[in-house]
This record gives sequence, C-alpha cells and structure tokens, in this order.
Amino acid sequence: MPENATEVTAAGIARLAGVGRAAVSNWRRRHADFPQPVGGSATSPSFALSDVERWLRDQGKLAEVPLRERVWQEVAGHPAGAAQALVHTGCALLLVRDRPTAWLELTGTSDERMAQALPYAVDHVLTARLGPDAPSAPGPAAPPGTVGTPRTADASGPDAPSAPDASGHAAAGPDAPVPGSTVPSAIPSASAPPSASAPPSASAPAPGALHHANPPEASGVHRARAVHTPTARDLLPSVPLLRAAAELAAGIGAGQAFEFLLGRHLDANPRQYTLTPPHLAELMADLAEPPADEGRPASARPLRSVLDPAAGTGSLLRAVTGPAALYAQEADAGLAALTALRLALCADATRDAPASPAVRTGDTLRADAFPRLATDTVLCHPPFNDRNWGHDELAYDPRWEYGFPARVESELAWVQHALARLRDGGTAVLLMPPAAASRRSGRRIRADLLRRGALRAVIALPAGAAPPYGIPLHLWVLRRPTPGVRPGPDLLLADTAALAAPAAEPGGKAAGGGRDRIDWPMVRAAVLDAWRDRTDLPGVSRVVPVVELLDDDVDLAPARYLHRPAPGGGAAGLGEVRERLAETLRLTARLTPPPVAPAAPAHRPRTTVGELARGGALSLHAGTAAPGGPAPVLTEHDVLTGAGPTAATPTGPEAPGTAQDEPVLLQPGDVVVPVLGGGTVVRVVGERDAGAALGRNLQLLRPDPAALDPWFLAGFLRGTSNNRQASSYASTAARLDARRLHLPRMPLAEQRRFGERFRELAAFEEALRSAERIGGLLIQGMYDGLADGTVAPT
Repeated sequence: MPENATEVTAAGIARLAGVGRAAVSNWRRRHADFPQPVGGSATSPSFALSDVERWLRDQGKLAEVPLRERVWQEVAGHPAGAAQALVHTGCALLLVRDRPTAWLELTGTSDERMAQALPYAVDHVLTARLGPDAPSAPGPAAPPGTVGTPRTADASGPDAPSAPDASGHAAAGPDAPVPGSTVPSAIPSASAPPSASAPPSASAPAPGALHHANPPEASGVHRARAVHTPTARDLLPSVPLLRAAAELAAGIGAGQAFEFLLGRHLDANPRQYTLTPPHLAELMADLAEPPADEGRPASARPLRSVLDPAAGTGSLLRAVTGPAALYAQEADAGLAALTALRLALCADATRDAPASPAVRTGDTLRADAFPRLATDTVLCHPPFNDRNWGHDELAYDPRWEYGFPARVESELAWVQHALARLRDGGTAVLLMPPAAASRRSGRRIRADLLRRGALRAVIALPAGAAPPYGIPLHLWVLRRPTPGVRPGPDLLLADTAALAAPAAEPGGKAAGGGRDRIDWPMVRAAVLDAWRDRTDLPGVSRVVPVVELLDDDVDLAPARYLHRPAPGGGAAGLGEVRERLAETLRLTARLTPPPVAPAAPAHRPRTTVGELARGGALSLHAGTAAPGGPAPVLTEHDVLTGAGPTAATPTGPEAPGTAQDEPVLLQPGDVVVPVLGGGTVVRVVGERDAGAALGRNLQLLRPDPAALDPWFLAGFLRGTSNNRQASSYASTAARLDARRLHLPRMPLAEQRRFGERFRELAAFEEALRSAERIGGLLIQGMYDGLADGTVAPT
C-alpha cells in the first residue's frame, strides 16, 4: 500500500456500501479475504480505501463509489487529519474558481511537480482574497467612525489593472503564469526557493488595490490572514484529494463542494463545534439590517461593514445580504482557516463582488484583532458560561464602559465588546442565554445599558432554536448611543415561544416545540414586525418604559412582562375544545377493537427482512435528510409522535452541519422504522406523507406490492419479541437492524387479511393520540382559566 494511501474506518465502509456497521463486522469475521487493517487501533481499525473498494466490487456489494463520497472518504482518511485536509481542499477550490487556467496547467503534471508548484499559485489567490500572510506594523488610531476594509478580489479580477509587486513588476492576472515558473506556466523553475519553505508573496496585489467603493484600510487592523500558505511537503499527500475535489467542483461548483465537505466534517464531530442554525442566523442578520437609504443611488452609498467577534463556522456573516465588508475573529486557528475559506468561496468571484473577508485568529476578549475598528453592525453568538474569559487580566480594559462584568457574566463582557466595536448609531445583535437577562450579578450593567439607551430589545426564542436546544435562548438588540441624542425611553420585549408548533394543529404535530418543530417563517415575521414597528401584540411583544424595569433586580426576561395566551384560545375557546374532544372520543369508541378470539400459537415458516431484500421482494433505504430544506421531511420525532412531516421552510444559507446526500422521497405504501430507541413504532406512508424526504435515524422498507402487503409488513415488524431480537444495545441506547426482523411466510391474500386488521389498529391508535392531545389542551386551559379568574368555579 502506498505510504499516504487514504484510510477508511468501519463506519466509512458501512456508508460506502449502504449497510450498518454490524454488517461490516460480520464481513470481517466471515470472509477471509476481507482487507486487513492498515492503521487505527484494535477497537477502531482503519483500512485502505482502495483495497476496500476492490473487495466490495468483487463481492458485488458496490457498483461504483459516488464522487462526493470518494472525496469525503479521502478527506476523512487524510494522514494530517480531516481539518487540515479541508484547508488544503479549500485553497485548491479557491484556485479552481479564481484561476481555472492555472489549475488546468497544474493538473497536467505529475503529483510531485504539482505539489511543488501549488504553493505559489495558492499563495497568489489567498493574497488576493484574504490579504498577505504577514502582520502589519501598528499605526495611529483611525478617526472615529472610520471603517477598515479587507482586501478584495478585484485586484486579481479579469478587468482590474495590474498593481506593481515588491520588485516593481506588474502583479499577475487571474490566469497569468505564477511567478518563478516556466512552461507550463504554473510549474516553478529550478531557481525557485525550496518547496519546504513558505512561498514568497511577491505576487500579492499592492496595498492600494481595493474595491472601488471601499475606504482605505484602517491602520490598526491586523493583516495576518487566518489561512497560511501550505508548503509543497504538506500538499504532496493531498494531491489526489485535490484532483478529486476539483472534479466534484466541476459538477456542483467550488463553493457547494466545500460546503458539502465541511458539513460532513461538522457532522462527524458534533460535540467539537457549536453551530448557529441558518434560519436563526438569517433572523439575526435581518434584525441588524440598516434602514433603506432610498435617497441615494446604490453606487453612492458607503459599503456596510459587519463584524463577528466569535465567528465559529461563519454562519452569521454568511447570512449577511448585500455588499458588505466582513470582519471575523475566531480563537481556534483551524476553525478560523476553514471559516475564511468558506466565506471566500461563498463570495461571488465577479468584478463587482463585495470585499473578501478579513478573518483573524485569537482570543477576542484578551487579544482583539480589530482594536480600532468601528463597524456598522456586530453579529455574535458568543460562548456561554465561560468562567475563563479574562476577568483577572482585563479589570481596567476601556471596553467596560457600562461596568466591569463579574466572573460569571462572560456574556455581558461580549455585549460591551460588541458595543465598543460599533460606530455611533451602529447595531449589534447577540445570541444570549436566558440567565443573562436576570442574574443578580449583572443587574448594574443591565441597568446602565437601559439608562443610556444601548439595549433596545430582548427577544425570547422558542426552545430548540440553537444549542443548547433544551432552553429558550434570547436575542439582544443593542445600538451604540450617539452623543447629543436623547436615549430611547423604552425597551422592546418579545416572546416567540408560543409560535413554535402549537399543540393539536391540523397536521397532527405534537405540542412542545423542539429543534425540528419551530415554524421559522412565523417566528421571523413576528420578530421583525415587532422590532420594526415597536408595537404591542398580546402574548408576543410589549414596549416597556425603562422606568418600569429599573427595580432592584432589573430582570429583563420577556416572560415576566408578557402573559402567554391560554391554551385553547382562553376561556372563550374552551367550549370549542370540549366539543372537539367529545367528537374524538366518539370516534375512538367506534374504532375500539372487538373482543379477541383466543387461538393456539401459530408455528409458521419464517423469513427475515434481509432475505426478502436479497430476493427482491422489498428494498431498504436509509434516511439522510434534515429539516430546514426546500422540501418537507419526515423526522424521527414525527414517526414517534404520529405527526405529519415537518414542513418545508424557505430556502436560505445551508448550515454546514446539515450537508446531505440525495434524499429518499416517500411513496405511498412505504414502511418507515426508527433506528434508535428500542420501541415498537412503525409507520406506513399514506397520501399525506408522500413526497416528503426520509429523515435521519429512519429506515425505509419499500415492498413490492405483488409480493408483500405493506400493512402486513408493518404489523409484524411491531411485535415486541421481534424488535428485541433485532436490536443491539449500547450503553445509552438501543439500535434496531431492520434486516434482522422476522416475518411469517404466507400467501398475499392471507397477508391482506392480517393487513386489514393492522390498519384498523393503526386508526384506533391515531384516535387515541388525538384524544390525548385535545384533552391535555382542555385540562391546561381549565387550570389557567380558574387560576386567572376568567373561568368561574361553578
């Protein structure tokens, strides 16, 4: 095996073959010719991807590995780690998009010569997009309100003039030969510096090569970019990956290719990263959107500047619409590099594109990369409950204009940092934990924010809007006070918890919200209407005078000032709820099964789902879709609660952690089984569910109608003993392998007789669910009415 061959784990083999990990373990035990491990550990071995593909094809278990899957496996099995492989891939995709001719010349050579030339070509596009790979000397402070602008792509655009480089020669254009190269133009000459050293930045555009609409860059901005140019030695193992990634980009685009790979990486490491969901990022960006400047033409308007001081994966900056100068800082150097590449690849490569992002690495509170920056907008999802934010070192920091935060008030330190980086009148939107609105240790800072008019709104989101998903987080909207302007006399308080999928709605969804149950279009409309109009809406928003909030606690939790509407529409609607319950109970009584007729245990010949799949009587599919896309998704929660598919939402920027394979669309007669939980829940797809995508942690069985009745199949799969023998148990959960489920062998006519009884039981079960939901609504409404006096106790 080659020294740097791509490796794949048992989980990766299972994904390639479309089976579970247990099947891979069985193959290793039963087949002596299964490839031997080449790395990993005894408990988690890794195998050579090429050997695995060859074995799967020889066994007839794999026709062809999809290109996107092959590229991801090469990323996951990279010897330097998946994160470093993604950085190399992002650099190459940026080169593919911005200098396609140079890339084609590079790919026409051997891997070794390509690795030798790549650093020079990559450094050229990185410098054009993200600035030079060296810090600038600090200069005098910029005037108040001045905005620094990151370097733009126009310096290397197709129609941009060539700027002189350090030696006085014109810088290269988008497809010009890389400096120090011979024919072919992207290959370095023998006189080039050694490959192990960092390539020079002689080809970098001159500092004056800025977007025509941007003011000069503020001298206090650090210019060391987050993505360092990789050396030839580092790139050599990545060359096959980069060739495959470029092939993938040719089909779906460089930006989408990187989004897919980054999403897979984040999916594989869910506990390592805290993501901002795309719909929440859109809402935060909309709240910070400045009012339309209708009196000035677009060409005469100043370029908007946006800062994210805790950038993470860049979701907030990616949600910004319209031309904007983007600034970001991230403490994790590897994540900062991925964010810079993501934002650069998302930006349009045209001449009129907005400035490319200025992404810097470092601890924002301790080592601010933009100390003299004054931006129009700050968007931030800060780390929560961070005791090690710098309390001891930063006691006399000038940013604490509203008071020195206590050690437990790290979020209020981020609030004041955001205000310090705004121009007068600029807007900041921060995602905050609910405790920050009511902790006594922060009451003095909250009071000063109110008195000076800096805090303009506190908005409570439904639980499940962002991690941690179990609590309703808040959005704080702040505005830097303008000297000489009287502070605002009030605060907008809004609570959208009641908008997250109400109980007993027509679709049958259960109550309680959750990350898949939020009606984002409704939440977004309610929040933006309340913010822009600053109006009172019963149960949703209220404009509260500041003087009412300045008590001993300065508790700004919206729930304290907003009374949520009673379930069922209050006392007036309880009569209607009662009638619905009575009707549902009558339906339940009609559907109650008749008395059973005892019979001796039947001993029928049996088969398994796996055997039926091999015989062609049914096909098996695994769910990959996640809610939030353009089509409705049947989620695990929907199946367990009997709800309809989670509704589609308007297409927006895709969260990197939601990168999906091609979804499986439901058809009438499909049978859906949850993978996790150890329960006995099975769903037969009807007309209501048809066309929805199959969600994650679900298995779909698609029977051949000429061989299997779907209701017969679903009924026998629900047997308790059947589920037990087909489940494997881990320390915290049970996992069902649908291939091991048993079925009796019987003619189709007999199957349909059993299937009709199973269908009647399913209708009875749905009626019981509806009665439970409506009954709970009536009970809670009665409790609330009696407690608040709107219902008489007679």
